[in-house]
Amino acid sequence: VPMGYGGPHAAYLSANEKFTRKIPGRVIGVTVDKHGNKAYRMALQTREQHIRREKATSNICTAQVLLAIMAGMYAVYHGPDCLKQIAESINYKTKFLADGISKLGHKVLTKSYFDTLRISLSGKPAKEKRKLSEKEQINFRYYKNGDIGISIDELTTEKDIDDILKTLATNDTNFTNDKNIKKGYNGKLKRKSEYLTHPTFNLYHSETEMMRYLHRLEMKDLSLNTSMIPLGSCTMKLNAASEMMPITLPEFTELHPFAPIEQAQGYQQLIEELGNYLKEITGLPSVSMQPNSGAQGEYTGLMVIRAYHHHNGESQRNICLIPASAHGTNPASAVMAGMQVVVIKCDERGNIDVSDLRTKAEQNSKNLAAFMVTYPSTHGVFEEAIGEMCDIIHKNGGQVYMDGANLNAIVGLCRPADFGADVIHINLHKTFAIPHGGGGPGMGPICASKHLADFLPKHSVVNVDGKKGITAVSAAPWGSANILPISWAYITLMSGDGLAHASQVAILNANYMAKRLEEHFPVLYRGAKGRVGHEFIIDLRPFRKTSRITEEDVAKRLMDYGYHAPTMSFPVPGTLMIEPTESESKAELDRFCEALISIKREILAVESGKADKIDNILKNAPHTAQEIASDNWSHPYSREQAAYPAEWLKESKFWPSVGRVDNAYGDRNLVCACPPIEDY
Repeated sequence: VPMGYGGPHAAYLSANEKFTRKIPGRVIGVTVDKHGNKAYRMALQTREQHIRREKATSNICTAQVLLAIMAGMYAVYHGPDCLKQIAESINYKTKFLADGISKLGHKVLTKSYFDTLRISLSGKPAKEKRKLSEKEQINFRYYKNGDIGISIDELTTEKDIDDILKTLATNDTNFTNDKNIKKGYNGKLKRKSEYLTHPTFNLYHSETEMMRYLHRLEMKDLSLNTSMIPLGSCTMKLNAASEMMPITLPEFTELHPFAPIEQAQGYQQLIEELGNYLKEITGLPSVSMQPNSGAQGEYTGLMVIRAYHHHNGESQRNICLIPASAHGTNPASAVMAGMQVVVIKCDERGNIDVSDLRTKAEQNSKNLAAFMVTYPSTHGVFEEAIGEMCDIIHKNGGQVYMDGANLNAIVGLCRPADFGADVIHINLHKTFAIPHGGGGPGMGPICASKHLADFLPKHSVVNVDGKKGITAVSAAPWGSANILPISWAYITLMSGDGLAHASQVAILNANYMAKRLEEHFPVLYRGAKGRVGHEFIIDLRPFRKTSRITEEDVAKRLMDYGYHAPTMSFPVPGTLMIEPTESESKAELDRFCEALISIKREILAVESGKADKIDNILKNAPHTAQEIASDNWSHPYSREQAAYPAEWLKESKFWPSVGRVDNAYGDRNLVCACPPIEDY
């Protein structure tokens, strides 16, 4: 995984089994499908955290999945033996370098090392050595006391080591390196146990085999190159090739986040221009690129608000008002920021209850810190009283935190600052075209009002903001900088008119679909004029009573039609939330609507008794190729009905890899996805 000026990078957390249900992130476990076949599934730790809302112990939503895959495939391709060879080579070069440095008269301070040395220099001071090393295009780490740090990796060559030694040499130094340094790591932490014993790490060590293995995995995934992914509040839109291309350029990927600023002028220009774009779009005058995800942006924004109150001598302000419709990360972020959550009711149309907001804001006026609001709301409607609500908060001494999860519905149409937002996080992996990558990487920069600018996060190594700033929320000063060129390119190519048009088409597409589906499924929430926002909710709860068909049955049956299900049971249990985005053509919108309308007919067949209430096409979905081709077929419907319910599927069919998985089994048997080798 490249450095990318600070990221994106994957990180891992290990814990004892007793903490399994408390740790954040994603854990993949083993379960079985309805045919008894082994299946992998995500154990829903992240979702469980969100369901717990203000009782959550984590707000993590975005995981760096794409980076985890890259790191994992590095291990798959090399395997345990080659990884050990690489490690021994790195350690050998480090020992070789340490020997040379000692012979130059410098002192190696690191007593036990693998790839990193701390050195106390003799002779010329570090400042002079720095001038010389940078002239030779070598960057060291410079400690405040004059020591330097050097790290070696597998890309370091013998010439690199010679260049380092020449840079550190004094004019009268002459020595011969010891060519007899022993290879192999013999440090105190030498591993004795086996590792990477799973067959996957021992089978694919040629490029041909690796290519085929990756292709087999790819064929199991339904992604945007297959069909529309209508996940509500996730904005699964096109990531154009022209926007993606820059992130592969070595000038962007091979740069260290702590490289001197003068060596990173291209990145600095890009970050400044992207920041200016975001400031113009939101109407807020200051920006921080540091947060690595939307949830981290929430946390950062709330910590900025907290620091502002403390600076004003109002440290008692710790109440955060959050509507019942809010995403689960909102209350979790507030608790992590040291705030106490007070929930605001919503009315029957899905809007925030303004009178309840006013009452609770006035009741808590002395301690009110913030109000977290998503606009348009997670219910898929524009809060018509948004300006009034912001005024209520400000009159009672609080700050307005706007969750930018649905910003793609308002870009170019209105500015959050104009109706009263003080700080907003922006999901670049939603609104501004960075790919979701199976859950990440993401970026959640925040824009803030002038009075909050001084409190944006600072950094301990690179000077990015003023002294009043909160402590860093990310290891790198500009977060996952390597994916910022995607959003920069997207905005630059689209321009202001293009961005506004995209917002309009996203809203138009959602309203078109809601209109087509309304006679088949109740649309749960609408605005005063009968319109929805950029997403909408269809209610499936009535079918549970009449036919025992649930939202999960509909979601699984959509797989047979070649579609990923919409967001299920969020924010309302028993519903599906659909977001088409602006990327989809009318033909694709129609196909998805036809799939749902066809499923409605299948539900009616169960209701009327034409189809069995238990052994029916919905309860048995999804249908795998193995099941369709089996000699044993005892269902009261045909194979063609199961596999090809729509004509377009005969041209191109996505086959699910496994049948319906046993969720209860997976919950009871939450184990590492590393079965014993005998299973293979």
